[in-house]
Amino acid sequence: MKKKVLATLMTATLVLGMVGCGSSKAEEASTDDAAAATEEEASTDDAAAAEGDGELIKVGIINNDPNESGYRTANDKDMKEMFTEENGYEASFAYSLKNDEQITAAQKFIQDGVDYLLLSAADTAGWDSVLQDAQDAGIRVILFDRTIDADESLYEASIVSDMAKEGETAVEWMKSQELDAYNVIHLQGVMGSAAQQGRTGALDEAVASEGWTLVTQQTAEWNAEKAQQIVQSVIDSGESFNVIYAENDDMAKGAVAALDKANISHGVGKDVIVMGFDCNKWALEELLAQNWNYDGQCNPFQASYIDEIIKTIQSGGTVEEKTIIMDEKGFDATTITQEDVDSYGI
Repeated sequence: MKKKVLATLMTATLVLGMVGCGSSKAEEASTDDAAAATEEEASTDDAAAAEGDGELIKVGIINNDPNESGYRTANDKDMKEMFTEENGYEASFAYSLKNDEQITAAQKFIQDGVDYLLLSAADTAGWDSVLQDAQDAGIRVILFDRTIDADESLYEASIVSDMAKEGETAVEWMKSQELDAYNVIHLQGVMGSAAQQGRTGALDEAVASEGWTLVTQQTAEWNAEKAQQIVQSVIDSGESFNVIYAENDDMAKGAVAALDKANISHGVGKDVIVMGFDCNKWALEELLAQNWNYDGQCNPFQASYIDEIIKTIQSGGTVEEKTIIMDEKGFDATTITQEDVDSYGI
């Protein structure tokens, strides 16, 4: 997918006009009337001043559990640092890895009358109704991190990673290794999420077209312990494998724990290729040490893009790009540098 960039923001200048009230018969007004007029004028001045200062913009932010992964922690931190009172926002946060709980939170934010609903959806499906409710209430919706299956008219913009491209980049790297055979343990993220669908889709296509073998394909729900249990189960079964394709770094770490326990070598030139996603700094350090082989970047820093979009809308401008794709890459253990770790590690 061609990378799209944030369009030049259009700004509009807000001009506050003060209109004086007068009458040709003002000299005939009584002292009380004059006092009342003075009081009313002062009240008008105060209201205009308040409008000039601007009220805080109310945003309701729905995200996945920040403890889900290092990526999610970085994403949540980025949002909290941007959407503060100092930056002109009154922000409320809701977290869940379950779509129905996120939808309930969205309905609550709509009832509370937020100005903007910022959404990183747990699942791509099921959002049309609640987004229509938000639109009917005059609430603007901005997607971040993850896409959803909904009509584009229901949201203002989408600032996301290209999860399908992440998967394709990783799979192309796998092909470049030219292994004699590909026997893959596939550890999936939370089923139905955009990240899982994108990273799984690319591998499924390669398995079908290249004749690779999926030793197992199971969800570990982004969790290291569950990933370790899955890999341990495969080891106990005696079935051979030479690639672990984990859809995030935490699951890759859990898989490696199982390999280490069984004294199975992994990394560059070893028995098992280890692949992860997200580019946690500790994961990139594993690449630098050549204990892992590949890590796909998923850029969590989306808050500044959202802030610019809100400012554009607030000033009466037009957001010209509906979808903004984050710039991302993949890292190979044989070419990664310390500078890469320092620059891209989250």
